[in-house]
Amino acid sequence: MKITFFGAAQTVTGSQHLLEVNGSKLLLDCGLFQGKRAESYERNRRLPFPASRVDAMILSHAHIDHSGNLPNLVKCGFEGHIYATPATAHLTKIMLLDSAHIQEDDAEYLNRKRRKKGEPLIEPIYSSADAERTAQYFTEIPYDQPFEPIPGVTARLIDAGHILGSAAICLDIEEKKQRTRLWFSGDIGRPDLPIIRDPVLPENADYLIMECTYGDKRHDDPQQAYEELRATIQRTITRGGKVIIPAFAVGRTQEIVYSLHRMINQGELPPLPVYVDSPLAVNVSEIFRQHPECFDEETRQLILDDREHDLFGFCRLTYIRSVEESKALNDRHEPMVIISASGMAEAGRILHHLKNNIEDPRNTILIVSWQAPNTLGRRLAEQETRLRIFGEEYTRRAEVVTIGGYSAHAGQPFLVQYAKATANRAKRVFLVHGEPRGAFPLIEKLREIGVRHVEYPVLHQTISL
Repeated sequence: MKITFFGAAQTVTGSQHLLEVNGSKLLLDCGLFQGKRAESYERNRRLPFPASRVDAMILSHAHIDHSGNLPNLVKCGFEGHIYATPATAHLTKIMLLDSAHIQEDDAEYLNRKRRKKGEPLIEPIYSSADAERTAQYFTEIPYDQPFEPIPGVTARLIDAGHILGSAAICLDIEEKKQRTRLWFSGDIGRPDLPIIRDPVLPENADYLIMECTYGDKRHDDPQQAYEELRATIQRTITRGGKVIIPAFAVGRTQEIVYSLHRMINQGELPPLPVYVDSPLAVNVSEIFRQHPECFDEETRQLILDDREHDLFGFCRLTYIRSVEESKALNDRHEPMVIISASGMAEAGRILHHLKNNIEDPRNTILIVSWQAPNTLGRRLAEQETRLRIFGEEYTRRAEVVTIGGYSAHAGQPFLVQYAKATANRAKRVFLVHGEPRGAFPLIEKLREIGVRHVEYPVLHQTISL
């Protein structure tokens, strides 16, 4: 048995881990790498393994850095099952279509400029048709239900508490009359966050593959994040500006809407207009409503107590689908909140909102999630003042505020607790989905509690287990 780390190795995005056992190949996740545009395009377009030789695939959750290259996998010859929880399958199908549309639209926009300059044209990594074709390969598996993705491997999906439907992947493997348990964490959530249930700790794992995105830090308390959000919006309203929030359509948008719902209903903010400008986020919010089995008890009770019985909609909130409605927001100058995808400000409508609002000092750009290196979101978070959007340079005069407490990833203390849960049995622990600044402090912390065999694989490294 061996595993090769084809993505999210010594970086956060592009999750792809290929397990070879009993002569079969099982792929864990197939995400898009996010970073420098040229590098990302080439790396995502060329899969590092023959897709047609992969027998089955298990998806931990719907975020695009874990699911986003599935249409390319199918396009390149994969014909097996894609196993996922029902909520993950439903979310991923619409996210892949959205990803394809964004790639097609951005390619068309950029190619208009390239034609004028005589530069070669670009193609999207995959098309909407590729995304639609991928949907037929999904097989929905409820939490904790055993299934056999390949011979000799019994799998279960365990609640990861990260986003709706997210799962750790527990694999009980029998090979050459030996039994082994491999546990892949996917992205690990945080206890006590709103809406979804808390993450489940690993049990009896011989090998643990776990994320380390925030292995170097503690997160702010969720209540502190709530108060920072309210203060930021109030400050921006006072100077007559807009709050522009790049937010992932899955999870983060719903959490921000949930918080704004509370603030406005409780009179903590004036009833200003709030716009969710993302067709994907509109669809995602509807899928959230369809999967109450993923909600924690507090959220179930809040739904019962709310006069509208809807956590993701209120009287001052407008969900925007059409391009015309989106463009019209840039002609309005009164205070408002605009939440738009993508979360790393790399594609989609958020780029147009940034382009039109970044040079106005009354406005605020609010960063509420981790930003990959070399993305526009990271450059904003690092307070850069000269920024390129759609190839044009802009001077940032808007305030930039970063709130860390909304992260759906576990911070260092819970990551330590996660690894400790299986420390007495685990032969080796592999850290993935993290930059060196997150991995090395976590390695030190794990060694302090007696977890000795901790490794930090490099890209394309193959390890025999």
